[in-house]
Amino acid sequence: MRVEITIQRYNVETDVKPRFVDYCLEAGRETTVLLALLKIKSEMDGSLSFRASCRAAICGSCNMQINGVQKLACNTSVFDELDRHGKIVIGPMANMPVIKDMVVDMAPFWDKIRQVKPYVVSHNEHSPVPTAALKTIQDDLHNADACIMCGACLSACNSFEVSPEFVGPAALAKAYRFQVDPRDEIGTNRLAQLQEDGGIWDCVRCVYCVQVCPKEVAPMEQIVRLRRMSIQSGMDTTIGARHITQFVKVVGEEGRLNESRLPLLMLLKHLGKLIQTLPLAIKMLFRGKAVMPFGTPPQGHEVVRAIFKGRKK
Repeated sequence: MRVEITIQRYNVETDVKPRFVDYCLEAGRETTVLLALLKIKSEMDGSLSFRASCRAAICGSCNMQINGVQKLACNTSVFDELDRHGKIVIGPMANMPVIKDMVVDMAPFWDKIRQVKPYVVSHNEHSPVPTAALKTIQDDLHNADACIMCGACLSACNSFEVSPEFVGPAALAKAYRFQVDPRDEIGTNRLAQLQEDGGIWDCVRCVYCVQVCPKEVAPMEQIVRLRRMSIQSGMDTTIGARHITQFVKVVGEEGRLNESRLPLLMLLKHLGKLIQTLPLAIKMLFRGKAVMPFGTPPQGHEVVRAIFKGRKK
């Protein structure tokens, strides 16, 4: 079958802005996007640039945007894309500097990975690890060790797009992988570092990293586990941590979410931030979003309170 593929072309050394070029070629049901790109390069346009290696969804080299979604080209069917979108538009990963066509500079990705010390730190290499601990580590990892470093999650990350200092989903999933490793001895220090700006509390839980991960690492879920570990370790003074702890406190005590009280409890130790929220608080008041202190509680609030009380027992 004859198909048309649109590819974004751009060379940082010669082009002012990207352009789109259409290519027509024969494709069968077995044709992947990578096979189509290889055919275009070998038979139509030898200047086309992209990365590829294993062709088996193992190395992660061929990650790119296909119809606006980060995917491995070797693992994406041309016909599936046509059936779903009616077209095939290919471009480079987002949030990365483009070098040429689909080839991007991965330096931002590797910089983020290095920030979390992605390795076991042990001061006594000969210290034995209990066999029982090694047997249970696989369950504790929750597939965090399956990452192939393709960069799809960072490319799709909304937080990284607006805040380049955010360490990113891949690095945080890698951090979790070593937090639960019984051989690692810097877990507390690593976890404390992740409380800072750009760390675990900067994730907005947009879930894109989960959707685009080709290996089901589910980075956002690993970030949630890091947050839970932080609070359990007593690292609960950041605004993000207090949002969780005070949210539970308010709902548990009132049987509802009190949008007036929660910000006060969250920002009590961050007066500058508290002052910044005053204009929003005024808008909430005039639009009926602020809970009145002596207002009638909503129906069923006692049931919610009972659930929280039962949970504490």
